Amino acid sequence: MQISTKKEKPTVLIVDDMTTNLLILSDLLKDEYQIKIAKNGQKALDIVHSSDEVDIILLDIMMPDIDGYEVCRQLKSNPKTKKLPIIIVTAKDNDEDEEYGLNLGAIDYITKPFNKAIVRLRIRNHLELKLKSDLLEELSMYDGLTHIPNRRFFDQVFQSTYKEVKRENKSLAVLMIDIDFFKLYNDNYGHGKGDEALKKVAQSLQMTLKRPTDLVARYGGEEFVVLLKDISEENVKKIALNLLQSIRELQISHEYSKVEQIITISIGVAYKTASSLINKVELLICADEALYDVKRTSRNSYHIISV
Repeated sequence: MQISTKKEKPTVLIVDDMTTNLLILSDLLKDEYQIKIAKNGQKALDIVHSSDEVDIILLDIMMPDIDGYEVCRQLKSNPKTKKLPIIIVTAKDNDEDEEYGLNLGAIDYITKPFNKAIVRLRIRNHLELKLKSDLLEELSMYDGLTHIPNRRFFDQVFQSTYKEVKRENKSLAVLMIDIDFFKLYNDNYGHGKGDEALKKVAQSLQMTLKRPTDLVARYGGEEFVVLLKDISEENVKKIALNLLQSIRELQISHEYSKVEQIITISIGVAYKTASSLINKVELLICADEALYDVKRTSRNSYHIISV
């Protein structure tokens, strides 16, 4: 499993209409952080929406175009930026203003004139919390046993990929994969051996896929799912055959299988042509139906439904 690492220096966006305040904060933080500055609220929004490099914002409230409260409100109402930490740094020092800013979603509220050491510590602590939160979020997208993406990860990628191929009139294939007679394997060899087999199958499926955009995830239990975009139906068939062969080549003994004396898989494929109007829910249903068909008739094989 590859867990992404943060860049060496996190990026702090300082938003203030007073040049003096920008200089003071920039000088205070430049040795530990990459610094971006914005002299008004609109510029701050433009910077955040034009890149994903900003890690935390120091936000003034009293600005001439869009005040800090409105900047905070817009960022927190947008799903893409709602988790971005915002520290309000302002001369407004009454309790009502602080409560209002925190209610909008700011994680901290610092009043001017500020203590430089306190500003540094609060930024450091909030960034450490964000890093831990981001890592936990990323870990939650991976299956703890097989260390490949899990169903939650697949669902998110599938949503965005479906929109992309629909917008660009490209093809998309969903492959539902089931290990043949895996319950009999677990019942007779034990769950420890079953877990070992699942890990080997997951690794083999992942290694068989060659393109960077190809995705395999554990869908639950002994089920896996593969997502292939912008691909011909003929190449989908080749990949399905390669996946079948890769599992057979593992030669994991399964004397209780009703197919072969080794672990095998069955694959149901739903192939969306570039011109198809099928929706994403129907595409998953078709893949599941294709898997059911192959399990009912043959196993250790694949069945494709082109829509």
